[in-house]
Amino acid sequence: MMQNVYKVCPQFENENYLLRLISQEDCADLLKVYSDKQSVPFFNSDNCNGDDFYYTTTERMKQAIEFWIFSYDNGYFVRWSIIDKRTNEVIGTIELFHRDSEDYFHNCGLLRLDLRSDYERESEIEDILSLILLPTYDLFYCDKVVTKAVPEAKKRIKALEKVGFILPKEHMLTADGTVLENYYVLHR
Repeated sequence: MMQNVYKVCPQFENENYLLRLISQEDCADLLKVYSDKQSVPFFNSDNCNGDDFYYTTTERMKQAIEFWIFSYDNGYFVRWSIIDKRTNEVIGTIELFHRDSEDYFHNCGLLRLDLRSDYERESEIEDILSLILLPTYDLFYCDKVVTKAVPEAKKRIKALEKVGFILPKEHMLTADGTVLENYYVLHR
């Protein structure tokens, strides 16, 4: 039986990367990610109350991390820091949560991947995703993993397709019926 991800957050690692629960100690490195103008267009801010995840001050970054920790403590979502073991730097985050809905994207693990722009490369994305995709099904009690990739994120899309994601004809819908596009799906 898989542990409750909101009680004990597992870590995942391979030769190059470590994923672990976010902490305030990650602030300086994460500010480099969230102040990176080339990265921001690739971040998924759907249903985030207008937050575009472009942070330019330490104070704003600390507030975001504080909210992410609060959200974890309350079982809303998990946000892992992605550490490059070669440089010992936090180079991004992965957020995951279980999503139930009335649309095609029901019973999914919704994954948000935020990377510093110099890591927005096909091989790096594949390497990072390889750590978390398989455990997602059990950790978030879902039968598919869903993630957004805007058309301009060509390297990300290639990496997603390489590991088995497809772009379905269906669009994600919010609770009020708003259509959200560019969501890729990986079935178990």
